Amino acid sequence: MVSRVIPVDTFDLVIFGGTGDLARRKILPGLFRRFIAGQMPGDSRVIGAARSDMGDDDYRQLVREAISEFGGQEKSDTANLDAFLGQLHYVQVDATGDGGWSDLSDLMRPDVVRAFYFSVAPSLFGALAERLHNHGIADRHSRIVVEKPLGRDLDGARALNQTLAEHFHEGQIYRIDHYLGKETVQNLMAVRFGNVLFEPLWNNHYVDHIQITVAETVGVGGRGAYYDKSGAMRDMVQNHLMQLVCLIAMEPPGQFEADAVRDEKLKVIRALQSVPAHHIVRGQYEATETEPSYREDADNPRSFTESFIAMRCEIANWRWAGVPFYLRTGKKMRARSSEIAVVFKDLGHSIFEGDVARHRNILSIRLQPNEGIDLQVTIKEPGPGGMRLVDVPLDLTFAEALGEDAEEVPDAYERLIMDVIRGNQTLFMRGDEVEAAWAWTDPIINAWEERSDVPKLYEPGSTGPEDSQMLLHREGRRWRDIKA
Repeated sequence: MVSRVIPVDTFDLVIFGGTGDLARRKILPGLFRRFIAGQMPGDSRVIGAARSDMGDDDYRQLVREAISEFGGQEKSDTANLDAFLGQLHYVQVDATGDGGWSDLSDLMRPDVVRAFYFSVAPSLFGALAERLHNHGIADRHSRIVVEKPLGRDLDGARALNQTLAEHFHEGQIYRIDHYLGKETVQNLMAVRFGNVLFEPLWNNHYVDHIQITVAETVGVGGRGAYYDKSGAMRDMVQNHLMQLVCLIAMEPPGQFEADAVRDEKLKVIRALQSVPAHHIVRGQYEATETEPSYREDADNPRSFTESFIAMRCEIANWRWAGVPFYLRTGKKMRARSSEIAVVFKDLGHSIFEGDVARHRNILSIRLQPNEGIDLQVTIKEPGPGGMRLVDVPLDLTFAEALGEDAEEVPDAYERLIMDVIRGNQTLFMRGDEVEAAWAWTDPIINAWEERSDVPKLYEPGSTGPEDSQMLLHREGRRWRDIKA
């Protein structure tokens, strides 16, 4: 299979925070892979902007080292790396003052796409937006990319949206959630809306329940101070898991176009019912003989912040009424695994005897690792001895199905940055969508804070607190195994 790479228009991409961790780990290595793939025009430029005092050559060396550390097999392509580095520039900029802005203005070209990536703390978004506007660097065709957290609550999200709207219209603002750039997440839409096989079954008549799990093996580590003010609900559920729920539950849009897709996602968020306390389990990982506890990582011995959360949600609309959505995410779990599982109902009547009730069709969408999709179906076990049933997966693992082209599947950041240059907002969040997500999230958080709920402890390397199993057990269901 030959993959098609469609070049984008010539661009100037300014990365504010261009020396920071996200730029070094994801943005710059991703751009290099797009350069090698032939998608980044040779006359495009990437401009790092930060507080550090350095020149172009110093910055190019920093990027060379970043690609060497965080790049994949492409980092050995020295000829292309030298050419890519030649398209990099650097400007020392004071985000809250006037230093460096005239230098940045002098670098910008009038006849190319201008994009500005705010890879900085949200507290600087307003200052950057104001200075881009005041110095005439951004015009009405320019685009800005903003990273989460997009507020800490509904009031914060509204304030952030208002700040950005003072200088940029909604069509210029790209609120990035890297989960939406994953190949499998986009394939979820292709599976749903591109196949007559699934869409007729995608409702409460045929689906028993849906599970979404995002499990990580790492703890909060060096992010302890930030994470302790956030927790799993704000850090993961309100954005990443919410987006996955939307893509599963949304109605078919009239066309595959940015606002049409985002309109349907917004309807899902607004149809989410409030979640009672007995449908929520929060947890914190304990210490082991060799590793610290969550509270030690957070340097807060009295922390009530959750490193794990599981919850049962329902969507109040005609398609999904009565279908539970079980969400689960946590740190220090058994394996690194992200999966969406659509569990279909049992047969209304079986002509087979024995344990057929244990067999059920499940569509599993794996986001990481080993991205792919499989459909569990029931067949007869080969050999004599009667009608013995067994479940087998119809497996579409991208690395196997696409062969050598699997290496060419872009990372989420690569795809999303190229979409910014194209002006395609389909995989980005709209302002009202972000606010609606916080409007659902805030009452849940406020309720457990008012109750002074204490998270349940769980062992690192487990599947979370034992109470989370009861969310499903009391309804005759069980979580799917967490495995790499």
